[in-house]
Amino acid sequence: MSLIDTIAELGSEEDDEDYDEETGETRHKNTNGMNGLDDSSEEDEEDDEDALKAVREGFIIDEDEDEGGEEEEDRVSRKKKKKRKNRDRSDEALDEEDLDLIGVDYEPRESTQSKYKRLKRGHKERPPRARGIDDIFSDDDEAAEDVDDGRRGGRGFDEFADFIEEDQFEDDIEDDREIAQPGVGLITQNLQAAGLDEGAEEDYRAAFGDGTDYDWALEMQDAQEEEETGEGRELQLQDVFEPSQLTDRMLTDEDNVIRETDTPERVQLARKPFKDLELSADEMELHLSEEAAWITQLLWPKKPLPGYFQKPFQKAVRKVLEFLNIEDYEVPFIFNHRKDYLIHAPSDSYDDPDNVTQPPLDARPERLLNQNDLWEVFDLDLRFRALTEKRDALQKNYDNLKSVDISIIDRVIEDLVHRAVTIEEVQELQDYLHFQYSSEMKDLRLMESESNGIQKRAQNARTFYDRIRASSAYSLVQAIGIRPDDFAKKAEGSIGPGFLDDPDKKPDELAEDLIDPPEYSTGTQVLRAAKAMYVQELVMSPRFRRVLRGHFYQTASIDCIRTDKGLRKITDDHPYYEFKYLRRQTFLDLSGRPDLFLKMLKAEEEGLINVKISMGDSEDFRKKLQGHIVSDNVSESADAWNALRQEVLDAALAKLELIIATGVKENLRAECEKELASRARENYYNKLDQAPYKPKGADVGSTPNVITLSNGKGGRGDAIVWAYVENDGRVLENGKLVEFRLGNRERDIPDGKDVEAFVSVCRRRKPDVIGISGFSVETRKLYKDVQEIISSYHLSGPLYEDPDDGIEKNDPLEVIMVNDEVARLYYTSLRAAAEYPKLPVLTRYCVALARYLQNPLAEYVSLGKDIVSIPFVQNQILIPQDKLLERLETAMVDMVNLVGINLPEAYDDPYLSKLLPYICGLGPRKADKLVKAIQANGDEILSRFDLIGISEQDNRELKAAMGPKVFQNCASFLYLNFDSSEEASDYLDNTRVHPEDYDLARKMVADAMEMDEEDIKQEVDEGGPSAVIRRMVREDATDKIQDLILEDYASEIEKKLGNRKRATLETIRAELAEPFEEIRQMFSLMSSDEIFTMLTGETKESLTEGMVIPVTIKRTFPDHIEVRLECGIEGGVSESEFPEGVGSNGMEPRHVYQPHQVVRSRVMYLNRKALTAQLSFREDLIRQPARKEFDRIPGEWDEKQEAEDKKAAEREKEVASGRPHRVVNHPLFFSFNSAQAEEYLGTKDPGEVVIRPSSKGLDHLAVTWKVADNSYQHIDVLELGKANEYSLGKQLRVGKHTYSDLDELIVNHVEAMAKKIAEMMRDERFQKGSKETTEQWLKTYTEANPKRFMYAFCVMPKYPGYFWLCYRAGFAAKPGAWPVKVIPNAFELQGHQYPDMTALKNGFKLLFGSKNPMGAARPPARR
Repeated sequence: MSLIDTIAELGSEEDDEDYDEETGETRHKNTNGMNGLDDSSEEDEEDDEDALKAVREGFIIDEDEDEGGEEEEDRVSRKKKKKRKNRDRSDEALDEEDLDLIGVDYEPRESTQSKYKRLKRGHKERPPRARGIDDIFSDDDEAAEDVDDGRRGGRGFDEFADFIEEDQFEDDIEDDREIAQPGVGLITQNLQAAGLDEGAEEDYRAAFGDGTDYDWALEMQDAQEEEETGEGRELQLQDVFEPSQLTDRMLTDEDNVIRETDTPERVQLARKPFKDLELSADEMELHLSEEAAWITQLLWPKKPLPGYFQKPFQKAVRKVLEFLNIEDYEVPFIFNHRKDYLIHAPSDSYDDPDNVTQPPLDARPERLLNQNDLWEVFDLDLRFRALTEKRDALQKNYDNLKSVDISIIDRVIEDLVHRAVTIEEVQELQDYLHFQYSSEMKDLRLMESESNGIQKRAQNARTFYDRIRASSAYSLVQAIGIRPDDFAKKAEGSIGPGFLDDPDKKPDELAEDLIDPPEYSTGTQVLRAAKAMYVQELVMSPRFRRVLRGHFYQTASIDCIRTDKGLRKITDDHPYYEFKYLRRQTFLDLSGRPDLFLKMLKAEEEGLINVKISMGDSEDFRKKLQGHIVSDNVSESADAWNALRQEVLDAALAKLELIIATGVKENLRAECEKELASRARENYYNKLDQAPYKPKGADVGSTPNVITLSNGKGGRGDAIVWAYVENDGRVLENGKLVEFRLGNRERDIPDGKDVEAFVSVCRRRKPDVIGISGFSVETRKLYKDVQEIISSYHLSGPLYEDPDDGIEKNDPLEVIMVNDEVARLYYTSLRAAAEYPKLPVLTRYCVALARYLQNPLAEYVSLGKDIVSIPFVQNQILIPQDKLLERLETAMVDMVNLVGINLPEAYDDPYLSKLLPYICGLGPRKADKLVKAIQANGDEILSRFDLIGISEQDNRELKAAMGPKVFQNCASFLYLNFDSSEEASDYLDNTRVHPEDYDLARKMVADAMEMDEEDIKQEVDEGGPSAVIRRMVREDATDKIQDLILEDYASEIEKKLGNRKRATLETIRAELAEPFEEIRQMFSLMSSDEIFTMLTGETKESLTEGMVIPVTIKRTFPDHIEVRLECGIEGGVSESEFPEGVGSNGMEPRHVYQPHQVVRSRVMYLNRKALTAQLSFREDLIRQPARKEFDRIPGEWDEKQEAEDKKAAEREKEVASGRPHRVVNHPLFFSFNSAQAEEYLGTKDPGEVVIRPSSKGLDHLAVTWKVADNSYQHIDVLELGKANEYSLGKQLRVGKHTYSDLDELIVNHVEAMAKKIAEMMRDERFQKGSKETTEQWLKTYTEANPKRFMYAFCVMPKYPGYFWLCYRAGFAAKPGAWPVKVIPNAFELQGHQYPDMTALKNGFKLLFGSKNPMGAARPPARR
């Protein structure tokens, strides 16, 4: 029985010490008793003070003594010692169980508490000893008093030790005495007195130690704490920011390493998971040659080049790998400044001119590697690093294994380790090694752990296959006669058929001879174990897997098997239907449709289909393999052994096919994702590859002044917003236009008042172009209106010189539709709000449109990671976001480096500086370092060499923004404007010429200017290194550079320096003539299909001819009907497309269709340019929606399964409804069930109706109508007077009401109830909340007006069409509620009908009054 209360009591502020304002000393609360209650006894307080004083004298040093004799070093060491001692004491403290364990008798005691102790958490004290049997039932309190006295006396056991913490004040406490539980030191001093002999004491010390085992760790911790909290320590970022903030801002230690390391940032990040290549020159040569061959094997099949270019292609790959791995060049640098090594030139030398596999001598120059290829080589280089690291780890494991056991020689590992070309193959070798030598590998791991100083428990348990390998059953495995690796060699054809010997005894007979109890008690057990072992050896054979995988890839067949869930979910119009019954697809079939396979896998994840990959000739291949494992002998024994061999082979194949198929599926997924991402990248690159909009006569690459307009969603009454953006990006003016339509002068209708204001802005600002965009088809009307205004007011664009006659002229101001995919992501973003906090949201949209016209590249860059939100290919969502972003960023890197950045203008511009991280060699971290270095240098950049801290013209002290290697990568892509008046300005710094080629460029200019060495020296002495080029510019003689014969230059450079520079010379010549010429494509105007998708949100796949879609009636005419599609497109239905019984020979359209009515229709023609459509209401066409046709090869579509599924679905419908499928000729009739009807009406307005089949039989219909949001009423309609079971009844009965047709039922029943419900919900007494909310409102009201009667109406969600009338007759009365039923044209309450809300409320008052005749709590009088 435990007498200890282990529940801690929470402290309060009363337990804390008080501060005496008069004396300046700490005043302590007194406690008395076990629970620490406050005691006001002065006598006790004096006693406690005396005791505390006595204790304090031994613990505290006076200030005078402290000041006089203590030195700083002693104080610091004492402080460390004290901290460690406190920890030692808490570690050494032994609880009751520990003391009992070692056999120590103890007397609990309570130590005198220091004045500087406070209660941390309390609990009930426990007695010092267990009470005897005689004491248990004693009522005498003397025992308790004795306990209390004993506790207060001497140094007894103190269970409060763990609950008390010390308030340390500086260094006042010199020595901590033991005020805690007795520690190890205290107990061990009296172990012998406690009755323990030396042996027991030794056992005790072995179990508990002497308390000094971890002093070294405590000292290290003390040192670390001193370092962290020491005075004068510099404040670190970690002290200010959270780790997540540092990571987001790229300020962690790891980020700083990347920032300072002189290697391109993207290269560092890409190689982060891998070790550095620490190879000698010869090893690196072998490594690069092997890698070049490996990459060529992967890339060459994709290149559409003649076969004789394969060797030059591999040579080019080898050179690129050298640039990547040795020089640390990034892809843009290689593509722009080492392009000569990417091109095969006719002058290239050959090892053997007579070799027919080499290109002929007269072969034209051929680009072997383009920029996309370089990025792929970069990715493959990373994959090869991963492969070699894993392969080297395998080789190391094998070598270590051989060092442990020199007898181990494994031909499989030694033969295949260097032939492994994929990580998958290396992993299989690793698995084989662990399977074949599992016990040896365990021993090896144990030895390695011991050598590393890690204590690791030996694992003696052997695996199942180890036990078989060590048992007699393995003799039966060996008796099969052929090792798995030899069988695999025969299968791959590396060895001949050979002879296979069969044992004399049959397998079961031999198994009986190998019985070895208790392991194997019967021959069956031996045989079973042998089979399992051989099957596993076949499964683990790396060579057999290579054979099987190779055949798998050659003959793989992909089948889509629909699941039960897919049978129901994948309907004819479902996007997955195109592969619901797809069969026997090969890799070649999927090569052009990577998204198709990814959609299959997506459907498999959703549980709709199973994607099965198998060998196309599985049975033939199985028979072929069986021929390699069976013997040719003829006997009963041979037949038995061959049967066993075939059995284990079949079992192994069954396992391996699943394993290989899984791997193949994942590899195919990765390849499809890669291909789809590459297509997205290509489309993104094309979007980036467009210069700013260029008006006629303007220079290519110049920035236009722009006015952009948008009417947003184009709703009625929505204003048109406009903004004028100057070519420097400033928003100088913006506003709104409301009345913005041209009038009719013939009818004396004036123009809208805002037309003149817009014309005034155009004439004042003189924009180069007007851009229009928006979110609906109404934007096209705005586009037409603006064109008409420009034509009517003769607004013209900028002047330009006609190239034909040289006369200056101007054309009407151009109006264009602007792609808004960037603006849509921008205008509601936090970035937009921060940049333009005072502009309306839609005006920010217009600003983004203008900036897109001025700089498309910068607009796409500004999106950052949000760029993945823009769809560049269909089904882009199937690509993992990180993989897609990585691909898209390479396109941005390519384009930014193609265009270059004007560094002085961009580095401190918040908008343009976002381009800097994409410069070759840089990244977000290094770009940040670059900007800070420029700022540190006084915001002055005179030369490209300033970036590495070198001042060519003067002795300025500059801070380097980067190292030489990063400078080599980025220098030519950062340019500085040339200023002829500035002596330090270098013309070449304003070109794409790399600084490494400056001398070459100067030599070319000197030759073009026909200057001799003396002239050159004179110019250089006077004007610096580029004086010759400055002279050429000054004399406007750049045309002379065109006369140079570059082939001679190139051949001379290659002979003297060994560098290929032919393409570089072309670049130099072009840049000297036109520095940083705009080489992007012209601004891309939107196509009709792009405008259609932008304004409607529909694509060719989502809206096309033949589809059945809902439309809304706008207006009806005798010969046609005007409708609107959900996407906003205007449509028309001609008389020939009216349903049967409507039109010239039947009812007028206005009697059948009402404005705002939603009707199903079939799209007959879609004009995407004009945004119009022609539709049909004919029932025969609507019942047969156009089905998307697919080009199927016979045999690849399981038509039989499809037909069976459709028949089964029809039967299921008939069983569920009790009748065949029914169709009613009415525009509101749909073959829906109740759930489908509610889903269809979910987006409709209240009052909308669906007519549908009823589950009650052929003589019933169901009408579902929307009462309110998430509230629907289902009405049962009984048909009377039916001509046959499929026709519509002549009379339709709903309860007591009878109607002649469906239209009358809808108007006089549904719409009548809808009006009453609307009337109810508009009433002042209606509450929008639930019944409980309404009753709470009544309670609040009557609480404020206790004697007032109040009532209110609220909905009854469970029963649509019903309402609660809640009332409360004063605050003291109980609340009540009566149901109100809505019926056509009336309300029903307590069996009484009322035509309107006034009558209903008065009727309620009368009914309530009649039920309360005494007049108590009567409702208010009628008004």
